[in-house]
Amino acid sequence: MKQRDSLKRLTIVALLTAVNVAIARFFIIPVPLTHGNINLCDAGIFIAALLLGRREGLIVGGLSGFLLDLISGYPQYMFFSLVIHGLEGYVAGWLNEKHTKKALILAMGSGVLLLVGGYFIADTLLYTLTAGLIGITTNFLQGVVGGLVALPVYYRLGSRAFSQSHGK
Repeated sequence: MKQRDSLKRLTIVALLTAVNVAIARFFIIPVPLTHGNINLCDAGIFIAALLLGRREGLIVGGLSGFLLDLISGYPQYMFFSLVIHGLEGYVAGWLNEKHTKKALILAMGSGVLLLVGGYFIADTLLYTLTAGLIGITTNFLQGVVGGLVALPVYYRLGSRAFSQSHGK
């Protein structure tokens, strides 16, 4: 039974990653000043992290960010995205383990701050401090929109019922 639950969970994580990459690739807005883009990747990361937990948030976040950059023509960001979005998913899942409103706000807020801070560092290292500063607003917007898209999905699927029925 445990092996079946593990396979089920792995399949869900793989599907969430694939759907997240596809949706984020479809809804993509290039930002020439930072050499990056705005997309819906964070919505899928928050959904995975909040519903399934930190480990799944880490995997969906890291793989989604990495693969999205690879297929979107932003290879210079792939490894940054692997780490930044992976940490975003891990921290959001970890902070929301109690599934309270306070934990949810802290989880999503911390995820957005990790996103903004991580890409500020990435843009500054890859380009200039100016690019890093310009990216703050667009990355903040991306994180907040991702969170707003994820919230109704999170509430609709129901955090406790979903987690319990999928072997958590």
